[in-house]
Amino acid sequence: MLDVAVVIVSHNTADLLDACLTSLAQGGLAGVTAGVWVVDNASTDGSVARVRERHPGVRLIASAVNLGFSGANNRALQAAGFAARPGDGARVAARDDAVPPARHALVLNPDTVVPPEAVAKLVAVLDAEPDVGIVGPKLVLADGTLDLACRRAFPTPAVAFYRFTGLARLFPKSRRFGRYNMTFLDPDTPSDVDSVVGACMLVRGAAIADVGLLDERFWMYGEDLDWALRVRRAGWRVVYRPHVVVHHVKRAASRRSPRAAFEFQRAMWLFYQKHYAASTPRWTHALVVLGLALRGGPRLVRAMRSDRGDPA
Repeated sequence: MLDVAVVIVSHNTADLLDACLTSLAQGGLAGVTAGVWVVDNASTDGSVARVRERHPGVRLIASAVNLGFSGANNRALQAAGFAARPGDGARVAARDDAVPPARHALVLNPDTVVPPEAVAKLVAVLDAEPDVGIVGPKLVLADGTLDLACRRAFPTPAVAFYRFTGLARLFPKSRRFGRYNMTFLDPDTPSDVDSVVGACMLVRGAAIADVGLLDERFWMYGEDLDWALRVRRAGWRVVYRPHVVVHHVKRAASRRSPRAAFEFQRAMWLFYQKHYAASTPRWTHALVVLGLALRGGPRLVRAMRSDRGDPA
């Protein structure tokens, strides 16, 4: 059995993907047994040819259409042996019978660089703490600052209100107003958190068996929060461990995607509808819907009317 199945989704990030895979080959996976799966989401920049030429050991899935972040990750996860569960929002895909299953899955963005032994250190956290379902590292941006998304609280109506009204930015050290990005915590302090970020998150195989795969209704954004919430509700902990540092370019593909901005707004609606709408008082619900409609515009309003967000 492999220690880790690394799954990477790429869309027109040939240079960054090459650097990411090189970092894994040059020490990022030292100390663990691992397989690497790359799903290319219909890139037009030569990504597929580059992977085949420079990284022949990678298991490449070249999709003719853009499956979205969740759908493409799920295809790789299922190829690596992780099964979908009824109601998890994942479409069933084929398993790669040529490789053994893995104990854990590392969901990794192509715009990351993984230092030597970083994955082994994350695996060691899961081995040492058997009640942890997900662990995430400290993510550092190109300018050396912390990627705030690497440790987060769930965007409840209150937390989202503090963020989008600017209260979180005005009072970052407040435990109430700074909850979304947990800016009141020292970034070098290990913490239990609500969620880490899908750019780099190691998920225990047993937790995946409990809750299933990513919900493909989240085409891009929100799928990691949804997964973490389901994992926590199943009784597992989610933790942030800053002794492991991974470098992150951030939004390398999404900044060029005309669909990304819309999907960010839609993900907020889907997450709210799936997890909070049923328990939210009517007047608060009306304010949430109005706020999302004003931020997302007519296209989001149409999506809100059609999306039902049935819980997994």
